[in-house]
Amino acid sequence: MTGTEINTDLLKGGIVLIDKPYGWTSFDAVNKVRSILRRHYGIRKIKVGHAGTLDPLATGLVIICTGKMTKEIHHFQALEKEYIATFVLGKTTPSFDLETQVDKEFETSHITAELVERTLKKFTGEIDQIPPLFSAKFIDGKRAYKRARKGDDIELPAARVTIREMVIERFELPELELTIACSKGTYIRSIARDIGLDMKSGAYLSALRRTRIGNYNLSDAVSPDEFEELFA
Repeated sequence: MTGTEINTDLLKGGIVLIDKPYGWTSFDAVNKVRSILRRHYGIRKIKVGHAGTLDPLATGLVIICTGKMTKEIHHFQALEKEYIATFVLGKTTPSFDLETQVDKEFETSHITAELVERTLKKFTGEIDQIPPLFSAKFIDGKRAYKRARKGDDIELPAARVTIREMVIERFELPELELTIACSKGTYIRSIARDIGLDMKSGAYLSALRRTRIGNYNLSDAVSPDEFEELFA
């Protein structure tokens, strides 16, 4: 069955590869899968969970586990991720993505392909990355993004992450499109912030699509509607 790995049926336990639509949360995808399976099997309860959050403004691969496979979620979460990211250079937003409005503008005439290449090398490998304030990290028991929206002055500690590779797919000022392979816990928005600063300019994330988790590929995923059609 395209988009799934199953043991006879997903009630016993399996995974569903979902291509998450723009604007959906990962929990929206989980709830959709759960609702379809409950209706198909005529049951009230089934264990369903996702193996790695994808922001509502991002699209792409989400691994959803059912039944006994929910016990393996931590395994999937630890796998390397791959993204196609589009950055807008010369501008910043407080959230480093489209959740908030542009707040500052910077010069970009000095940014060349050679400068971009040199800058990306600085942030490739094992690095200490500071998460964005608009994130789900907990600070004193509260989500960082909730405090950031209130204007609280907060500071998040750096986390060690690995960015194995960043490949330039397109460079047409003000846009820069990259394929990024990275470890669990890497914030692509923080990469935008960091390369913008390093190039003495600014940058924010304008589009993000997750294309791979470990050996699981977006090309094998189905949309929520396509998954529903499989059980029609």
